[in-house]
Amino acid sequence: MHELLTGTRGEKRFLLGNEAIIRAALESGVRFVAAYPGTPSSEIIDGFAALGPEIGAEVEYSVNEKVSVETACAAAQCGVRSLCSMKHVGLNVAADAFMTLAYVGVKAGMVIVCADDPSLHSSQNEQDNRYYAKMAGVPMLEPATPQEAKDMVRAGYELSERYGIPVLLRTTTRVNHCRGPVSLGEIPQASLKGSFTKDPMNLVVVPMVGRKLHLKLLEKLSALQEEVERSPFNTVEGTGPWGIVASGVSALYVQDAVDELGIADRVGILKLGMTHPVPERLIGDFLSRMDAVLVVEELEPYLEEAVRVSAQKCGFRGRIAGKEFVPRAFELDTVKVKEALSRFFGVSYEPPEIFAVPEDLPARPPNLCPGCPHRATFFSVREVFGEEAVYPTDIGCYTLGLLPPLRMADFLICMGSSVSTAGGFSRVLDRPVVAFIGDSTFFHSGITGLINAVSHDRKLLLVLLDNGTTAMTGHQPHPGVWLSRDGKQPPKVELETLVRGCGVQNVAVVNPLQVKKTQQVLQEMKAAMKDRGVSVLISRSPCPLFERRVLGTKQKVVFQVVGDCRPCRDDLARLGCTAFVWTPDDAGEACVRINEVLCGGCSVCAQLCDGIKPKKLTA
Repeated sequence: MHELLTGTRGEKRFLLGNEAIIRAALESGVRFVAAYPGTPSSEIIDGFAALGPEIGAEVEYSVNEKVSVETACAAAQCGVRSLCSMKHVGLNVAADAFMTLAYVGVKAGMVIVCADDPSLHSSQNEQDNRYYAKMAGVPMLEPATPQEAKDMVRAGYELSERYGIPVLLRTTTRVNHCRGPVSLGEIPQASLKGSFTKDPMNLVVVPMVGRKLHLKLLEKLSALQEEVERSPFNTVEGTGPWGIVASGVSALYVQDAVDELGIADRVGILKLGMTHPVPERLIGDFLSRMDAVLVVEELEPYLEEAVRVSAQKCGFRGRIAGKEFVPRAFELDTVKVKEALSRFFGVSYEPPEIFAVPEDLPARPPNLCPGCPHRATFFSVREVFGEEAVYPTDIGCYTLGLLPPLRMADFLICMGSSVSTAGGFSRVLDRPVVAFIGDSTFFHSGITGLINAVSHDRKLLLVLLDNGTTAMTGHQPHPGVWLSRDGKQPPKVELETLVRGCGVQNVAVVNPLQVKKTQQVLQEMKAAMKDRGVSVLISRSPCPLFERRVLGTKQKVVFQVVGDCRPCRDDLARLGCTAFVWTPDDAGEACVRINEVLCGGCSVCAQLCDGIKPKKLTA
């Protein structure tokens, strides 16, 4: 039995924030879970995928976040509690469904977990998704700890059913990926089977229905306003004349900062856990007892704006500040908060001496793994198309092709953008345009861009990097998976058929680890690009980490330098494998040696240099 399915009421476990969310959903009787993986939320769907069969739950790796919201809301309409999770940029994709779902509502509880990523640990932006709750008009909960995450998920389902509305659980990376003690409850029996009552005048949102539902949503928000004023997740600590308002993990930094500055007897802290609707009366009452108030929050001044509105309504004349003292970009920490408190309240504070990193330490940027087929693809494309081509890229491991020596990324804005932007570049430039997109990302949001490029006869080459898994977020499946955890699952959606169905005539499939064949096909496609419009090269080779760690495939060979690498030195330098070690030979010239511990056995280097030979590994 999966460990998250065990344990008795009152027992404490040391859980990851994402694990606490899973346990809370289980204790709430959730039986339908859908998500597209995205850090820092990926462990939620992965955890459910591991335990779902044991409890009869439907666990869906959706093709994208919009689909996850749509499938999960259908289950909730049928009386089955549901959950979907995503990272912050995923809610952009799901927003079309999310906004109207707030009108339509749900019959059973539905919680949407949206994991923001301050400091962009694994994201292309650090948008503040609290504004989505305000824009959609749905209740929002913000946990600070794994225990709060669990408590808020359970409360979220009750709130969702009481008001017939989805609830947004807004987390951040430090909550999703921290560990803490969590008190367990009981996991009830629940069924995946529901029932549906036809009610088109409330469920089919044409304009006349939408107008009526909007008014109903406003009524719900009025009732939720009373709910938030008495929410147990909104608390006040301390009675001093200096006020601090904070939510989520920022409230933990505040508590530490106040203790370490020794000002607890002078400070009152309003810690908000339910942050939409905004508890205006609670804030106004808090302000009435304060001389000055500092709002401490990460990213945008969401709470600061709410506090200023409440202050205007209640006639507060004291000083209010926020982003004048608290950074608007990146994560907060206790030091940053202490600096803000000391400046605002005039408290003496000497910042600690920052440990200086020695300048002579070697740089270790993120890089493609040794043996990664994407490296071979990039190498061959650059050999054929060179520096002249423009290379739009996309979201995935292959985005690391940005770095030297590959330098195979010229433009990126979001999931699926490589295909669409390639169409734009190709129309206004007299240069070759070669776009890159991974298999999972293509299914997520690349198909429409490809159809658009075909229908407008754009002259471009799309290189579809098919490694048989969603590698960057932890080897999750996708609709075109051709490698499964048991190694037997056939294709679900064949990429070649799908691409041809989009209208592409010139389609080829290569194994990028076969360097000469790949470059020959690329030369042919380059020559045909001006006459054939969109061409697609499917570069297919499995992710080696997936093969070894998940499928258990054994590596048979590594490669070693047994001859002279100097004639091929330039080619090897352009390949830039992370298993290469550059050392001077007897004449002082740089030569390649291969770290056999890192070598992935892909053989690409041996195809470029006669001085590199295979070495069999013993079992």
